[in-house]
Amino acid sequence: PYLHDRNRLLFPFMPEEPPTAEMIAYGGITPTLKVNEGDSYRLELGGKVMEVYAMAGAEGADNLVMWLPEQKALLSGDFFGPMFPQFPNVFTMRGEKIRKPVEYIRSLNRLIDLAPEVILPGHLDPVTGQEKIVAGLTKMRDAVQYVHDETIAGMNGGKTLYQLMETISLPPELELSQAHGRVSWAVKSIWEYYATWFHFDRTTELYGVDRGEVMPDVVALAGPNALLEKARSYNKADQPVRAMHIVEILLDDPSQASDPGVNQVRLETLQLLLDKAINGIENSYEIYWLNAQIRLAEGVISEVSNSSN
Repeated sequence: PYLHDRNRLLFPFMPEEPPTAEMIAYGGITPTLKVNEGDSYRLELGGKVMEVYAMAGAEGADNLVMWLPEQKALLSGDFFGPMFPQFPNVFTMRGEKIRKPVEYIRSLNRLIDLAPEVILPGHLDPVTGQEKIVAGLTKMRDAVQYVHDETIAGMNGGKTLYQLMETISLPPELELSQAHGRVSWAVKSIWEYYATWFHFDRTTELYGVDRGEVMPDVVALAGPNALLEKARSYNKADQPVRAMHIVEILLDDPSQASDPGVNQVRLETLQLLLDKAINGIENSYEIYWLNAQIRLAEGVISEVSNSSN
């Protein structure tokens, strides 16, 4: 239910309740045959040879692909995500088990060695042309390797996580669509994969008292009007992320969370972020999240307006 609710916030077309039928429930299928990473399973059906490969690190730790050696065709499932080529979701914001970047690079190398002539993906149309496919696979591998190595270099160089999220970008020769995976999120995923959840910068991360519990004190000391004005000034300066930090301080105060003025600035800030997302790298998950937050802000404003009439 927890993961279902997270996904439904991003994809509101999903059913309200998670599926319960055994075949489609999470983890509902028990395998009768296991193919471990680095192994393959060969079978023949209808006179056609098929090989199943375990490809760890992709859109799931148990990711499999099917290879048709005679046709040099790859049934990739969700190995690449919805598009090919693209920068992958090293670790998704919607919530899953962690994906290991080095394993993904290793799996990409296996596919490069196969040199497919056709990719039959789990999403969208087939991809054809061996040269184009191998070039796309190589670019994806090199892009993930680049972000991985730059993150490690930054960590060893004393850079903070957020400095690296802001500064690491793909060089022109490795530019890929970030509509699914995003470089800055990959940086964060790789950082936490190696360094875990504690960033060694805030003592309060070690304890179970959320920062939101003291935000009402901050609001009382600064004053809600002053905070709102500061958020507006950040928006006017085209710095909506900074504005959202201020807005979230106010939202952590129960006395301000339903305030129409706070939610109006929240809505304006989210809209600026959405405009940047749509006119920037067009990352679908960022857009899904911002649209969901816009719906929530509009809902609060509408509820307050209806109750006052």
